[in-house]
Amino acid sequence: MSESRIDVHVKVLDQRVVRRAKRYGLDAVVYAPHFTRLPEIRARARAFSDDDLLVVPGRELFTGSWRDRQHVLAIGLSDPVPDFLTLDGTMAELRRQNAAVLVPHPEFLNVGFDAAAIGRHRATIDAVEVDNAKYWPHHARRAREIADRFGLSAFGSSYAHRRGTIGEVWTAFDESIETEADLVAAFTEDAPRWVQRRRGAIHRARRAAEFAHLGYENSWGKFDRLVLPGRTATHPHHEHYDGRFDELSVY
Repeated sequence: MSESRIDVHVKVLDQRVVRRAKRYGLDAVVYAPHFTRLPEIRARARAFSDDDLLVVPGRELFTGSWRDRQHVLAIGLSDPVPDFLTLDGTMAELRRQNAAVLVPHPEFLNVGFDAAAIGRHRATIDAVEVDNAKYWPHHARRAREIADRFGLSAFGSSYAHRRGTIGEVWTAFDESIETEADLVAAFTEDAPRWVQRRRGAIHRARRAAEFAHLGYENSWGKFDRLVLPGRTATHPHHEHYDGRFDELSVY
């Protein structure tokens, strides 16, 4: 049985990303950009997948309002799900679709699930992120404590917003992952895995650069430009969703 090395959460995808992922020995990456509809993510993932690297489409869903947001990562969605729904509404929809439901960066600054939310949705959650390239050591310790407290499996990712961070942290499964369905099953069936990362001064520098990128990611200006006017295609009132999520929308 062969090991599969998966960078479970990246925000960037182009030929440079693919080349770097292959050079670092990854078998797959999960591409989950913000404020991008599932059909577009799927099309881009197909375009950059080949025999040497699988690109799996994912959605890091932005639940709640800007001020009380909590992110959840879904893999294996059959239907698009918008951002800016209530957390309970989002989790119910992911459960309905039998997606793999992952908690990225728990209690990390102001964008992660808190312990209370994890406890409330424990039955729906498949894994908790215990390391990524934006974490400092105390973040990783806290995330591991949360996973252990709730008896949830772990995963790790680069959480790369910068091309140079791809493959700095990954999850190794003790089985072959060749399709999106394989990865969903690995999470939902609790397949054996290990969270691994690169080491050394260059790795530490890349982690610091990723952490510094949070300044833009959390800026009100970004949100005001993309979301409040309703211009993002993942707003629940967008015509794509035919009003299905209007009652769950927080905006």
